[in-house]
Amino acid sequence: MPDFAYVARDAAGQRVTGSIAAASQREAVTLLTGQALFPLHITSARVKGPLIGGGVKGQTMAVTYSQMASLLRSGVPLLRSLEVLRKQVTNKTLSRVLGEVRDRVEQGSTLGDAMARYPRVFSEMAINMVRAGGEGGFLEEALERVAQFTEQQEDLKARTVGALAYPVFLAVVGSTIVTALIIFFVPQFDELFRSLRDQGELPVLTEWLLWFSKSLKSWGLLLLLALIMAVVAVRAKLATEEGRVLRDRVKLRLPLLGPVFLSLAVARFCRVLGTLLRNGVPILKSLEISRETSGNRVLAEAILGASENISAGQSLAAPLGASGHFPATVVEMISVAEESNTLDKVLVEIADSLEKQTSRRLDLAVRLLEPVLLLFLAGAVLFVVIALLMPVIKMSNTI
Repeated sequence: MPDFAYVARDAAGQRVTGSIAAASQREAVTLLTGQALFPLHITSARVKGPLIGGGVKGQTMAVTYSQMASLLRSGVPLLRSLEVLRKQVTNKTLSRVLGEVRDRVEQGSTLGDAMARYPRVFSEMAINMVRAGGEGGFLEEALERVAQFTEQQEDLKARTVGALAYPVFLAVVGSTIVTALIIFFVPQFDELFRSLRDQGELPVLTEWLLWFSKSLKSWGLLLLLALIMAVVAVRAKLATEEGRVLRDRVKLRLPLLGPVFLSLAVARFCRVLGTLLRNGVPILKSLEISRETSGNRVLAEAILGASENISAGQSLAAPLGASGHFPATVVEMISVAEESNTLDKVLVEIADSLEKQTSRRLDLAVRLLEPVLLLFLAGAVLFVVIALLMPVIKMSNTI
C-alpha cells in the first residue's frame, strides 16, 4: 500500500507528524481517527525509488500496458507476464522497475500498490485503473484501457508539439532579433538625438525606447538572473499541494487553452468512471478512483463533493452542475442517464464526444497562435522603427 504523510493532533492537542500505509487518503483519515488522532493535513508520501536514466517515454509505456493485457488475457500468470516483459523491454529503467514490481507482487503486494512505488514510471491514472481492475476482476481490460489512454495522450502531445514547432521557432528567433536590435542598434542613435533632447523636442516614444535600451544593456544580466530565480521559485511552489491546486485553477482560466484543459479532464473522468461502472465497481469507489485520474485538482474537489452527495442518497448530476466546471450538456446527459440507469454507457459516449471537440479546439488554438505571434513581433519592430524615424523626420524638417 502507498504511504501517506500526515500532520495531526492527539487527544491532548499536541501536534503529531508521521506516515501511515493506506489504500487511499480517505482510508488514511479513518485509520488515524481510529488511533485517536485528528488529521490536519494528509499528503501522498510514495517511495519513488532510485531510477537510473530517468523516466520512460509514454509510447513505451503504452506498448508495455498493451502487451501485459494481451499476456494476461491469454492465460499467462501475472508473475510470468511481468518476467516476460522485463526480459523483452529495451529500456533499462523500465526493465529494472518491472523486475522490482514482480518481486513485490511475489511477496504479496497487489500490482497497483507495487506500481505506486514508481510514480516516475507509472502515471497516477495507470496506478488507480490497475487497482480498480484488480479489485473488480477486470485487470486485463483496465490495462488495455490504460494503454489506449496513454497512446491517445502521446498522440495528442505529438500533434501539439508538431503544430507548435513553427510558432515557438518564430517566437524565439523574433524575440532574439528584437532584443539584439534594442541592445546593440538603438544605442547608436543616442548621440544623434542629443541635440533634440537638449532642446526638449525629442519625441516621448524615442525617449522611452532609448531609456529602455540603456536599462536593458546595463541590467540585462541581473534581469536574466532574476527571471531564472523566479522560475526556480515557481517550480518549488508548484511542487506543493497548494501550488498544484493554483496551477490547475490557472490552467482552467487560460484564454483559448482553458476550455481544452477542462474538456480533457472531464473526458478522462467520464471515461474512467464509465469503464469502472460497466465492470461492476460500486459508484462511490468508482468516483474515488476517477477523481484521482481526472488530472485536475479543482475538478477533483468538485467530484469529491458529488461523492458526498451520493453518500447522502442524492444524484450525481446536481453537484457536478453546481460546481460550474462541468459543461451544461454533460450535466444534462448525466442526469438523464441516471434516470434511465444507463450511466456507464452514456459516460463513455460523453468522453468520446468531448475528445473530438477537444481535438478541434486544440487545432484552432494552435492555428490562432501563429498569427498572434506574428502580429506581436511585427508590432514590436514597428514600434522601434517609428520611435527612431520620428526624430529623424523632425530633424529633416528643421534643416
